[in-house]
Amino acid sequence: MAHELQLIKQSSGILIPATPETSDILQSKIKLGAVLVAEFRQVRNPAFHRRFFALLNLGFEYWEPTGGAISANERKLVNGYAKFLAAYGGNESALLDAAEQYLEQIANRRVTNGISLC
Repeated sequence: MAHELQLIKQSSGILIPATPETSDILQSKIKLGAVLVAEFRQVRNPAFHRRFFALLNLGFEYWEPTGGAISANERKLVNGYAKFLAAYGGNESALLDAAEQYLEQIANRRVTNGISLC
């Protein structure tokens, strides 16, 4: 049966349990003198891990999006469709104005829902 044990190496080269759960497993499940085979890996340093995420939070705090909630491709698509409709008998300036209002409405909805493409 496989168990995940967390051990700490002492200066004398002895491995001791790092958590109460590991200590319980060693005392209750493993017999005295039993030979254990294991693959060891060193976990990340939690202090550096916390620093990294603090740095990410700082970066997001100072980050200012440049693209906006509407991408250039979306704006081009909607304005192109408005011009297409204008070619079939609509007032181009009125359709472009309506397209711009629609894009502003979509941008506001994305901002309030927390969705952004930038």
